[in-house]
Amino acid sequence: MNNGRVTKQEDVGSVGSSGSVGFSGSVGPAGSLLLDEQLCFALYAAQRAVTAAYRPLLEELGLTYPQYLVLLVLWERGETTVKELATALHLDYGTVSPLLKRLESAGLVRRERSAHDERSVLVALTGRGELLRERAEEVPQALLTATGVSEAEVTRLREELWRLAERAEGAAARRR
Repeated sequence: MNNGRVTKQEDVGSVGSSGSVGFSGSVGPAGSLLLDEQLCFALYAAQRAVTAAYRPLLEELGLTYPQYLVLLVLWERGETTVKELATALHLDYGTVSPLLKRLESAGLVRRERSAHDERSVLVALTGRGELLRERAEEVPQALLTATGVSEAEVTRLREELWRLAERAEGAAARRR
């Protein structure tokens, strides 16, 4: 299935021995506006596909993908502020707040004003939220199995994506 994308082997991206993503063939002229040659579109398509692969695994836990991300931060860090949670997820307060409201309604988290700073809202897992972690620990391996991707491939790709994110954030900061 090529979904309208280039299928010749020489035009397919590959991971080099250094772990960096490269291309072994022609990718079009500099400044090309072909959709399939856009980094942003490849990232978008991959993100949608990976999120779709997570969906059935998370449905078993009664979670959406964004709710799962919130819980991952709380399982890792424990009690935190809404602001710190939003920063960790690269989201704004207005996006995180409704997620927390739904998680609170499900009995997985609790929110309360900080005793030290009335402007700050603390978020913590409930006992039920802590217990859900045990079931969620199966999700990463189940995703690998569902997608047929190895741990080594995921590790290389994740490292490459974090490097890309860092470079893109640096470029954006320089343009401000």
